[in-house]
Order: sequence, then structure tokens, then C-alpha cells
Amino acid sequence: MRWDAGRAVIIGLALGWCVVCGQATGPAWGMGERPPMAGMAAQEFVLPDLKGGAHTLSQYRGNIVLLNFWATWCKPCTTEMPAMQAAHERLRDDGFVVLAINELEDDQQVAEHIRAHGHTFPVLMDRHNRVANQYGVFGLPVSVFIDEAGVVTEYIKGGLLTEQKIHDVVKRIKAHAGQPLAVSTR
Repeated sequence: MRWDAGRAVIIGLALGWCVVCGQATGPAWGMGERPPMAGMAAQEFVLPDLKGGAHTLSQYRGNIVLLNFWATWCKPCTTEMPAMQAAHERLRDDGFVVLAINELEDDQQVAEHIRAHGHTFPVLMDRHNRVANQYGVFGLPVSVFIDEAGVVTEYIKGGLLTEQKIHDVVKRIKAHAGQPLAVSTR
């Protein structure tokens, strides 16, 4: 059988369709999609929390959302979590939500880490790495800020979040409601 470009395209489209339709089974170990750009609609997802409850991105519409992709073994991830906790406590009554999305780790290990550090923001379990792939996550930590309308406003790869940086981004989002901000790759 001869493999030509046409067959390769057909096979690629079929495999892509399986992923889009949710027909693919097992972990999504492949490389992620392209990171979202400022001004793009944030992609919907459904993930369980540590107690088994389902969370969707759309349930937080009307709030500014920080998606933070992390793992317990990632030192920069765990270093920035106290700032996320402080921002969560300080800004949650103003419509700010932190969703910490753990990649591929055991629920018990993650729960122990969260309990030991006293974090109270929602921790979601991306057990098959699908949401991380959907958001183009390659390397940790990655933070994605989403405005009240569900639009990506900032994408920060590998940058250490501080409480002041989070506060500044939230302030810019509120000041520029409806206008996309520049993508940050710090």
C-alpha cells in the first residue's frame, strides 16, 4: 500500500475527529494544542474536584478566573500557591476565582499537599491531561486569566505568580472589560 499525502491527511482528520468528539479513550499523552491567545474564547471543560464534584469553566462565567496548571513535584508551582491563596482570600468577594488544575497526579497525594498547605481554592484533577492539552500546556506552571465574558486575557508560562502580579492582572482585566490584553509568556 502506498502512503501519499491524501491518505495522511484523511487519517489525521479522522484521529482529530475522534479527539474532538470524545471518542478517543485512555490518557491524552500527546502534545497540547496551541496556547490560547488574548481575545480568544476560553475552551469549555469539565473536571472533578478532590471530592468528586464536577466543575465546568462556564459555571464561573461572570467572574475573573485564574486557571493555574500545576503539580506537587513542581517547585515553582508550589512556590506560587501561597500567593494564589492570598489573592483568592482577598479578591473572591470581588468576583475572582482560582481554579488550580493538577496534572496527572494521584488524588490522595494532591489532597495531602493541599491540606498540608491550607489552600482553600478549588483544586481540579486533570487525570488524563486533556484540559492541559486543550490549553496548550507544555511545562509547568502555566496560568491563564479569563475575563467575566469567558475570554482569555493573559497566558503566563513558567512565570512565578505573586499576590501583587495577580492583583495587577485582575485590575487590568476590570479596567479593560471587553478588550483583550496582550499575551504574556513570562
